[in-house]
Amino acid sequence: MNLRQIETFYWAAKLGSFSAAAERMNATQSTVSMRILEVERDFGVALFDRVQRTARLTPKGRELLRYAEEILRISAEMRLRVADESATQGVLRMGVVEMISLTWLPRLVKAVHEHYPKISLELDEALTQDLVNRLNQGTLDLILTPGRVAGYNASPISLGTVKFSWMASPKLPLPKRTLEPRDLQNFPIIGLSQESYHYKSIEDWFYAGNANFRRIDTCKSLGVAASLAAAGLGITLLPQDFYAHEIKAKRLRVIETKPRFGPVEFTATSSTEGIRPIAKKIALLAATVSDFDKRPAKYLKAS
Repeated sequence: MNLRQIETFYWAAKLGSFSAAAERMNATQSTVSMRILEVERDFGVALFDRVQRTARLTPKGRELLRYAEEILRISAEMRLRVADESATQGVLRMGVVEMISLTWLPRLVKAVHEHYPKISLELDEALTQDLVNRLNQGTLDLILTPGRVAGYNASPISLGTVKFSWMASPKLPLPKRTLEPRDLQNFPIIGLSQESYHYKSIEDWFYAGNANFRRIDTCKSLGVAASLAAAGLGITLLPQDFYAHEIKAKRLRVIETKPRFGPVEFTATSSTEGIRPIAKKIALLAATVSDFDKRPAKYLKAS
């Protein structure tokens, strides 16, 4: 039994299918099946229940998985600590939200390649909940998202905070005063999809003010939300500094509200159960590269 066979078993068990393990390891499904069969022959026990369509572990398979996780973690940590940083190699799968893609992500990618020239990055932009789910499933090694990922196996590192404010077109007939949730509940709301931190933040703000929005139109991009708001089709929640140019050009205006939104904290999160210690180092690198506000905030928006 060799390390490649152990890794193949680990991913088949973790991802729930031989085909998903093959895709993760850039191998054919027949190669994955052959490696697992060799491990089973070596131990003389069945590790997967072949009756099921999914890669369902037998009791002996579940027992082996605990050892496989520890072996792979120790192997990766040994290479990371003993080898020169420039010699660290492999693929790191990182998920990011749009806000980071549009700001300092290119600087992070450059810094990763400077520190770890043999590391290849697979980047995926998605909404927060999708990224959290994939981190928990093991298909992502590191995610950069708003809020703090809940759970005992999450290891978040702060990337700083971003100020969000309600915005709308100056042409939208809003009362010219500080507005509360009940004042805005009858206006069309524009938010990101329900899987996003953005949507949950909007819901929480209205519910905390004993109000409920009449209608919310959803999309998957802050840019789209900003364009719809600028066209006078509703109000939306946007990072104020990022849209300073549109505010100055009077395509958007900031709506003064009570309560205001607290600063939203962004975090880099890897799994404590992950087998890639390099993910934690790149999370720390992201915290260094991030140009979000690092000053201590009196309060942070709850996740």
